[in-house]
Order: sequence, then C-alpha cells, then structure tokens
Amino acid sequence: MKPSIAFCVAAGALMLASAGWAQDGEARARKIIGGSCFLCHGADGESASEVFPRLAGQNAEYIAKQLENFKNGTRKSTAMASMVTALTPEDMAVLGQFYASRPPHKEAPKDAPLALVGQYIYQVGNKFSGVPACASCHGPQGAGSNALPRLAGQHAAYLDNQLKQFGKRERNNDNAVMHAVVEKMTPLEMAAVAEYLSGQ
Repeated sequence: MKPSIAFCVAAGALMLASAGWAQDGEARARKIIGGSCFLCHGADGESASEVFPRLAGQNAEYIAKQLENFKNGTRKSTAMASMVTALTPEDMAVLGQFYASRPPHKEAPKDAPLALVGQYIYQVGNKFSGVPACASCHGPQGAGSNALPRLAGQHAAYLDNQLKQFGKRERNNDNAVMHAVVEKMTPLEMAAVAEYLSGQ
C-alpha cells in the first residue's frame, strides 16, 4: 500500500473512531441528564428557570471542574451535592462535552437601559471605583475560556446571585480575583452587568 493511501486509511479510521466515541459520549451524557439534570437544567442545558444556570454552550472543562468541586465540597450547594455523588471523572467530562456542544441561548435583555450600563462596565470597567473591565478575563463576547465560564446568554438573576456570592465570600472555589473585583462593585453594577450579559 502506498504511503499516501495508508495515511488516508489511517486518518479515516481515526475519524470513525472519534465519531463513535462522540456518539458513545453523547449517549452516556443523555442517560445521566435524563436521570436528574434535566429537572433543573433542561434536556439540552437550556434551563427555563432563572434559579438554575443555563449550561448550553458552556465551556466543557469549566463544567467538569464545577461538578468535581460540588462533589468534593469545594463549591457548596445542597441541591447539587446529592446529584454528583455517583458521578465519575469520565461522567463529568462527557457532561461537559455534551453541554458545550449545545447551542447557547440568546434573548434580548429585559431592561435595555440597565443593560447599557452593564455593557460599559463589562467592556470598560469603572475607573472611579477601581472595577476592572470584565472583558479582560471573560473575553469581549463573554465566551470565557477553558478555565473561565461562558457568561453570555446566562440568566441575569443567576449571574447577579453568583456575583453576590463572590462578594460575600460564599463562593470560594473559583478564581480569587473575583473576590477582589466584586467587593468594589455596587448592587447596581452587578445587576447591570448581569442584565447585559443575559442578552449576549
């Protein structure tokens, strides 16, 4: 067999294996989601309730880390603690990959003037109080990274609540930078940034 043909055959086999693994991973994720996750987060991570975060489009590694943190108690949640007890690292990984593959949610902000205030703080910050631009870490579009969450399209009320938890040191499992940032933010700034991001 010629080298070029052998390479094509090997590449094709690898692609088929990857596709098979992806299908197995999705089936595994859907089985876990169908058992419990869908009750709060929806079948595809769309979450209709502002109490629970939207997971669709969230970064895979970030989701897996949060699940592990819920399991080991680094991140506190009475609701999530029992849900993650039986999850293995592999389960967490496939759940992260599944939700990351779902299209993120997007809708117009409910309070457009408030969202404009939030846009300014998110993109520029507040030089008078020392609040830095959120975009410097979470990206200009709010897409985050492997280590940082996607914020765009998230429920405003959920984001506002998380900011308040960081401010009160009730959430300690993530970047300590958030504590330093949020302690400088007013309730209005938190609500504004959350409103802006919900429409992105």
